[in-house]
Amino acid sequence: MTIEMWITLGILAAAILLFITEWLRVDTVALLVVITLILTRVLNVQEAIAGFSNPAVLTIAALFIIGGAVLQTGLAGIIGRQILVIAGRKQNRLVAVIMGTVALLSSFMSDTGTVAVLLPAIISLSRSVKQAASKLLIPLSYGALLGGAMTLIGTPPNIIVSDILADQGMQPFQFFDYTLIGILLLITGIGFMLLIGIRLLPERHTQQMPQRIDTPSELVDFYRLPENLFKLRVRRGSPLVGKTLQETNLGQNFKVTILKILRDPQPRELAKFGERKLMLGSDEQDEISPQPNIAIHADDIFIVQGHHNDINHASASLNLAIQPAESLDKETLISQEAGVAEVLLPPRSSLVGKTVVDARFGTLHQLTVLGINRPGGENPTNLKDTRLQFGDTLLVQGSWQQIHNLRKMRRDFVVMGEPESMLAATNRAKAPLALLVLMGMLVLMITNTLPVAAASMLAALLMILSGCLNIDDAYAAVDWKSLVLIAGMLPMSTALQKVGLIGIVAEGLTDTFGQMNPLILMSTLFLLTSLFTQVLSNTATTVLIAPIALAAALKLGLQPHAFMMTVAISASMAFASPVASPTNTLVMGAGDYQFSDYIKVGLPLILLTMVISVLVLPLLWPLN
Repeated sequence: MTIEMWITLGILAAAILLFITEWLRVDTVALLVVITLILTRVLNVQEAIAGFSNPAVLTIAALFIIGGAVLQTGLAGIIGRQILVIAGRKQNRLVAVIMGTVALLSSFMSDTGTVAVLLPAIISLSRSVKQAASKLLIPLSYGALLGGAMTLIGTPPNIIVSDILADQGMQPFQFFDYTLIGILLLITGIGFMLLIGIRLLPERHTQQMPQRIDTPSELVDFYRLPENLFKLRVRRGSPLVGKTLQETNLGQNFKVTILKILRDPQPRELAKFGERKLMLGSDEQDEISPQPNIAIHADDIFIVQGHHNDINHASASLNLAIQPAESLDKETLISQEAGVAEVLLPPRSSLVGKTVVDARFGTLHQLTVLGINRPGGENPTNLKDTRLQFGDTLLVQGSWQQIHNLRKMRRDFVVMGEPESMLAATNRAKAPLALLVLMGMLVLMITNTLPVAAASMLAALLMILSGCLNIDDAYAAVDWKSLVLIAGMLPMSTALQKVGLIGIVAEGLTDTFGQMNPLILMSTLFLLTSLFTQVLSNTATTVLIAPIALAAALKLGLQPHAFMMTVAISASMAFASPVASPTNTLVMGAGDYQFSDYIKVGLPLILLTMVISVLVLPLLWPLN
């Protein structure tokens, strides 16, 4: 082994350690890999940054924008809800239809986006048919992962292996080359789930499942907000008069949260006759959103939320008249402009370990946290001091636009459900146009009229020009972390090839399995890839193992396509861990799953998909 080999191997080992431990964000690790490869002179600058102009990276970026348009126009939700109408009430039929529906959608758009769109509908469905959500949500996640293996654009690993083949001057995979094996694996996954998986899944009817509630009004009732709502009228002698909300420190000093301000409107002058004025008044009070710089007037009425003792304390200290809230006050929380929604914290959220105050949630997002719901029945009651955990669900109140903005912060938040008022802020009228652009892109790809990268970039541009989403939303739709991860790890593959490590590993594999049946080598690659994808991202795993598979196949004098597809498919089989895929993470809290639930159901499914893949792929892509 040369010194360059040892350096490259050390960089790779450090990157894998950082990926697994999550001491640093994955995109930061990828950038460190690029810089370190340059500083150690393993790669020159052009080689190290080549990943950022790679066609696969540009294709994936465009597909993020297209997926964002499909989500923002409500097209995905429309398709999903229409298909779910046929699900019926029987558990087996529900599972089959759910897995088929999510697989169909995820074969053309992001797995995570598909699950996020359908998750509230499945929760509602489980409640209406009196089925435990825990019996339906892992099938939802697994269906999305299986669907990603059905088309070229279904998941990044499919695009990456095709691009590697093209770089080597070989025939890349076409759009539907994955479809036959993908359908077989989906049928296998559905059959396994119906015959075995359903029995292995837990049946947990949690009493405090945050995602069960669908409408904003139900959320208000679920969190028992009517019991904690009060009116506080600002008397003329109150020390609050003339101050801004930020200066009052009501939340910090009294643990009282202002949700809405009601203010008598000022009469408007209609006409003037000498000394006399004709004024127009209104019986309806103005509703004011509580912004930090809003000045407080005498006779303002606050709609507030808090414990009775805290409300009394604030009333006595600040000369406020206290009144019980009426049913109408509950309705003021929800309107076309504002409302309430639940926000789930994923495992990599920057809020984990912080309190709501530490995170400056209200200041940064212009939203108020009304409650925290924690899976397993532990419900923190102190909003100010509770340290947030992965899986916690925050009930937030504020404008629909601000709630919608949280959707763009995928690393930190998953907004549960799609209230109709919030959807009104999206471009629902553009759904037919988004469908037309999407179908046009697929036709261009299927007929090879344009390369995949060009077709996807054209479709992304048309989505923007047609108004399906604006340019700011397009930038927000791109998962830049994933893009940087892919672009940063592609040079690692180049480095491994350049210093000869891929050749050594490939030679070791061929020496070990060369005299055996090639199916043994395929099985080994499948198991190795699926093992790595449980702890690394599927894209990083593919970037590392696909070149090894290609080199091993060529050393044995075999056609590499079956081996490359083996790597792509196994990279998507992230069934055995809740953190192996964002889709698994999304359903964990809603289904009240434990880590062991994924292992019990996912491990047998991985082995079953391996058997199907190893037996079928050589028939579709002959080895000789």
